[in-house]
Amino acid sequence: MRTIVLSAALAALYLPGLCLPGRAADDVKPDEIIRKFAAKELEFSQARNNYTYRQSVKMEEVEGGGKWEEVADIIFTPEGKRMEKVVYSPVISLHHVQLSPEDVQDLRNVQPFVLTTPEIPDYDIQYLGKEKLDEIGCYSFSVKPKKMVAGKRYFEGQIWVDDRDFQIVKTYGKGVGILKKSSDQAFPKFETYREQIDGKYWFPTYTTAKDTLRFKSGQNVPIRMTVKYQDYKKYEGRSTIKFGDVVEEGKPGAPPPAKKK
Repeated sequence: MRTIVLSAALAALYLPGLCLPGRAADDVKPDEIIRKFAAKELEFSQARNNYTYRQSVKMEEVEGGGKWEEVADIIFTPEGKRMEKVVYSPVISLHHVQLSPEDVQDLRNVQPFVLTTPEIPDYDIQYLGKEKLDEIGCYSFSVKPKKMVAGKRYFEGQIWVDDRDFQIVKTYGKGVGILKKSSDQAFPKFETYREQIDGKYWFPTYTTAKDTLRFKSGQNVPIRMTVKYQDYKKYEGRSTIKFGDVVEEGKPGAPPPAKKK
């Protein structure tokens, strides 16, 4: 069986009926809403850079039982440098797919999608309507890149913006980008939910996927995956940080993430 490359976002469980598009209200001004939420997203993005948290990833091949798991802590060194420390990474047992650099980019940047003011010109954003998502009033938009640059990953799909905080509370879509013609990769759709942290910002807390990756070679690989972002804690500039029982007090650094083959 040919070795093929799995999508990065590693995510795609669509829950139909959870949130249905509605008609736009006459008084809604989409351009103003976009301006407001992009500014809020920029503020949120900068704030999240000052938080530690744990990211847990689990991806399984539905047929054959292949698996990839990794747990990493996003922490600060005693010198205040932000870093990723892998604390759990068993041997990868995937049989039909393997991780690519695009997978890593999607996992880090596309799944927890942020659409800030400087990034607005890169995307075609269309207002779909106002609706409720788990009792939260939302503005819904379709989002896709206007033009893609080689080496960069983009989000394509739908976003839901809280109508009071003007922050993204849910995304549904997939990672897209320019690939080499010889590349045989498949990128499944994913769904990411956010929760309000510290009563102010909506941080991503859960991504889920259940999809069949369809490759140009004709091979179809059903996968399921979850990504959890937990234990958000604001970094207060202390000289040392102890994250649970993982980071040792006074330890200057941590080894880089294990290389995925």
